[in-house]
Amino acid sequence: MTVFSSLSEFRALLAQMPGPDDTARAGAAARNGQLTKPPGALGRLEDLAIWYGGWRGSDRPHVGKRQVIVFAGNHGVTAQGVSAFPAEVTVQMVANFEHGGAAVNQLSRVAGAEMSVHALDLDRPTADFTQGPAMSEQEVVDALRTGWNAVESDSELLVVGEMGIGNTTSAAAIATALFGGEASAWTGRGTGVDDAGLDNKVRVVAEGAVFHASDDALEILRCLGGRELAAMAGAIASARAKRIPVILDGFICTAAAACLARAQEGALDHTVAGHLSQEGAHGKLLAAIEKSPLLSLDMRLGEGSGGALAINILVAAVECHSGMATFAEAGVAAG
Repeated sequence: MTVFSSLSEFRALLAQMPGPDDTARAGAAARNGQLTKPPGALGRLEDLAIWYGGWRGSDRPHVGKRQVIVFAGNHGVTAQGVSAFPAEVTVQMVANFEHGGAAVNQLSRVAGAEMSVHALDLDRPTADFTQGPAMSEQEVVDALRTGWNAVESDSELLVVGEMGIGNTTSAAAIATALFGGEASAWTGRGTGVDDAGLDNKVRVVAEGAVFHASDDALEILRCLGGRELAAMAGAIASARAKRIPVILDGFICTAAAACLARAQEGALDHTVAGHLSQEGAHGKLLAAIEKSPLLSLDMRLGEGSGGALAINILVAAVECHSGMATFAEAGVAAG
């Protein structure tokens, strides 16, 4: 269960997180060099398997339990007309997740992952961040704790996703506040707003980023984020504490993760980027946290869908690494 009750305690926890098992990582790299293939022939799959082995403490790992968690929250900033859809859609989509009818349900099933959804006070949206902080400290801590507690200790791979009308606005404001530059460079069409809607959305993002400018990334999360973004950040941190590798999803998930990266150097070392979203500035945001996506399929759905799909890539990488024979085992000359 959670071991923090304030942002300062959460910040201290981030500074004490474990790293990978260097011995296991070195052993995985040594095994990779002995497998029946030319050096580097499997490209990034080789790096993925070695990275995964290091975090799981095994030089010949296997991906067991896979967990996909979708967090849902509503945003008061929708009062500014930033979304093409009403907040009621969040509630309706949560029901769809629960009944197995969303894209992420299918992608999780195909990837052999257990999927769950956590709705965070949908009847109580965050505050409009153009008028004040989106959340109080207690509210953001509660959301972080929800995410932390949602990660099961026996999981061996985690994907976190989200649902929340207005959350691309929140994510764009976070990115602007964290990394600077014009709000327009970080703001996309989200659910499909028209040109006038996009101009309005850029205005809202710019106002929020200026209003809540701070050098404290966790304060930026509190003031500009949503409960589902904070829950994703909490889950990603929880996975780190348990040495569970994480596949990041799209723009909104990456914005939540970026708050951890700016709060503590190396906080995302246990993560990889699942895909490059078609949403606005996702590529720019991935570059800012130094992550290269595994897939680029023009997806922009959210929900954890891109991350869930990328599970298959990671599992394939690990299975090749651990299942292939070495030259000695196969009786093949190494050359």
